[in-house]
Amino acid sequence: MLGRVKNRISRDGETQGRGDGEITIQRVHAPCLPVPRLPVSLYRPLVLTFRSMRRAIYPGSFDPVTNGHLDIIERGCKLFDEIIIGILVNPEKQPFFTIEERQDMLNDVLKDLSQGNCRLRVDSFRGLLVNYAIAQKADAIVRGIRAISDYEYELQMALMNRRLEPSIETVFMMPAETYSYVSSRLVKEVFQLNGAVSGLVPPLVEQRMKEKMQRP
Repeated sequence: MLGRVKNRISRDGETQGRGDGEITIQRVHAPCLPVPRLPVSLYRPLVLTFRSMRRAIYPGSFDPVTNGHLDIIERGCKLFDEIIIGILVNPEKQPFFTIEERQDMLNDVLKDLSQGNCRLRVDSFRGLLVNYAIAQKADAIVRGIRAISDYEYELQMALMNRRLEPSIETVFMMPAETYSYVSSRLVKEVFQLNGAVSGLVPPLVEQRMKEKMQRP
């Protein structure tokens, strides 16, 4: 080494030396750049939620469709994404309206129903209800209950359906008090005896019933 250097560091960052040589070191002050702040939403974990469509079957004869039926459908739309109104084809009964006539009336009256984002579809089926529900990939069966007598019968059917297919639930729904006594059978009996059925069925259905009775 050519020379010995004694150094000392001053407060301003310069290094001064005395001896055989002198070395000066200047501290370089880098500019302080602001750190970019990302939106808070970017720090939150990304959560993807997938929810399958909830589909229900609302079975019945709908001969004719009553305001009680429509009340149940409207309430069911708050619970399900899709409701299939399934008309049971029963060859042992003499219907007032044909299957095609009932389908047409249901499609017409459902247009005026408050259904939100729920999809409504009218269909017909034969055989076991639970088999039809499986074929339609339904999650539940909706049944309306008007009185205790309805509950006893519907409970038996619900338990049998659960035994046949445990994955399908049965949902019991009560109609509005105004329609708690209304049934298709009672409406037909009153109408055929010249009784008034206004307010019990949609106006379109009442008109179709009158036309049906006037035919030879």
